[in-house]
Amino acid sequence: MATAAERGRQVRARLVEAAAGLIGERGWAGVSTRMVAERAGVAPGLVHYHYSSVQALLGEAAVQVVGEVAAAAAGGLGPGVGLEEGIDRLVGALDAFPGDDPTTFLFTEAYLAAARDAELREGITGVLEGFRAAVAEWLRGCGAADPEATAAVVTAAVDGMMLHRALDPGLTSAAVSPVLKRMLGAAP
Repeated sequence: MATAAERGRQVRARLVEAAAGLIGERGWAGVSTRMVAERAGVAPGLVHYHYSSVQALLGEAAVQVVGEVAAAAAGGLGPGVGLEEGIDRLVGALDAFPGDDPTTFLFTEAYLAAARDAELREGITGVLEGFRAAVAEWLRGCGAADPEATAAVVTAAVDGMMLHRALDPGLTSAAVSPVLKRMLGAAP
């Protein structure tokens, strides 16, 4: 039998999953407490029991999804992964998001909301700093000059690729990888 703490974690996880799905489907402003509770299969009062506001819940859900995507993109990098292969892996991870999917919409909505919400901005910035640090470490292993500055530009390009996909679905890894490789001197 689950303890109260375990049940609480399970409810929070269901709320976060429901909120993330709804952000991608309805937009940040289109999500209500009632919608999240219904999707999660809990009473609306539990949303406010676990979160100070629906905005706080949406923020946690968005930061979690952005973190998962960043971790998947950086996950293919590491010792022994060369520059060309690493770029292919880094941008290839985004091919799972064609631009008209809920995750791409969540990114767009979250970035817009973060411009007005300091706590959300701080959460997303923390994820991006971790992503940038992982890319910098990989670039350092590849012998790249100034790996931190290079990582800042590469991660901004990858992040921009995610945001631009909704407008230009042609920004696939096949289109972006060769350009990034040329920029980094990894391809002719």
